[in-house]
Amino acid sequence: MKLLVLTCIVILVIGIGLSLRGVDTSHELDMLEVNRVVQYIETNYPAALPDHFNAIFIEAGDSLHTFIQNQDIIVPILIDGQMAGSVVFSNEISEATNRMQTQLSVIFYAQAALLAIMVGLFALYQYATLLRPFRKLEHFAARVAAGDLASPLEMDRKNRFGAFSESFDLMREQLATAKENERLADKAKKELVASLSHDIKTPAASIKIIAELYQAKYGETKEMASIINKVDHIDMLISNMFSATLEELTQLKVSPTEVSTVELEQEIRTADFKNKIRPFTLPECVLTVDRLRFRQVIDNVIGNSYKYANTEMEVYGDFEGDTFVLAIRDFGAGVLEDEISLLCEKFYRAKNAANESGTGLGLYLSQYFVSEMGGTLTVENNGGLCVVMRFPI
Repeated sequence: MKLLVLTCIVILVIGIGLSLRGVDTSHELDMLEVNRVVQYIETNYPAALPDHFNAIFIEAGDSLHTFIQNQDIIVPILIDGQMAGSVVFSNEISEATNRMQTQLSVIFYAQAALLAIMVGLFALYQYATLLRPFRKLEHFAARVAAGDLASPLEMDRKNRFGAFSESFDLMREQLATAKENERLADKAKKELVASLSHDIKTPAASIKIIAELYQAKYGETKEMASIINKVDHIDMLISNMFSATLEELTQLKVSPTEVSTVELEQEIRTADFKNKIRPFTLPECVLTVDRLRFRQVIDNVIGNSYKYANTEMEVYGDFEGDTFVLAIRDFGAGVLEDEISLLCEKFYRAKNAANESGTGLGLYLSQYFVSEMGGTLTVENNGGLCVVMRFPI
């Protein structure tokens, strides 16, 4: 800004100096020259006036209109008392004035052009250092308000907003970090709720089955009926909470570790509290699985068999190349063939489950857990419903 003002002042001073220099006052009429010309004409009339005289002789009777308009100096010449003509001296002051006016016009327009250029440069400077950075800040603030915390703010320390824009970008980074921490905390909370909800369903179902067995053995009592009713109520509440939470989750945490098939065999036996599984032994090897999630898968599979088939079950384990195959089969009626591919879909329930409580999430979660452990889970009709899991060794 200071440089621009100084430049404008310099331009004005130079213009004024050139204007003053253009005023030429040296061309005043020399009376000695006039007397010399008049004397020469009176002496040598009618001889022509030599070129070295800066004058023109006009014979009497010729028009002087043009010279009068030009404000030239006209001196009458008398010869023997008679009007012989007039000597015209060019008005050099007028010509100098015209030249000066022309020079002043040129200087004025040159100054105006230079000032216009300087004003234009000043406007560009203001736009580059003030308006454009401010608009960038405006657009950046709009993006942040719309939730875009990933795009950084381009900074130029040379403009007036350099340090200010850096602070804005630090604010964006802090907001992005806070938002990500909030998302992770919310996700962890929902995962915990979903995990606990599903884990509570299995013991609640066991309580109900034990109460029903007690009724079958000792007869129906008001107390047992109340227990069964409350368990159903708990199961419904847990199912509703679990379903609502799962809808907002992208995944449940699975942490595989090395576990022997001897430990997995014990998990299967523990889950079979009704002793429906025929005697079995799994071949020994080490698999990479999440033991907690494996227990949930087995609880789901065995629980479904209790609920929908209520028959004996068969457990089979063997190797297929570098894969360990684990199959759990009941001897019920199975499901319709066109439903097989749908059993692992979220919230899908087979037609034979219409009269039983459930959410349609057991096999969906089981397939997801096995997939996260690097394996696969499929369902097929094979003399009953058979769930087949394959784990890499």
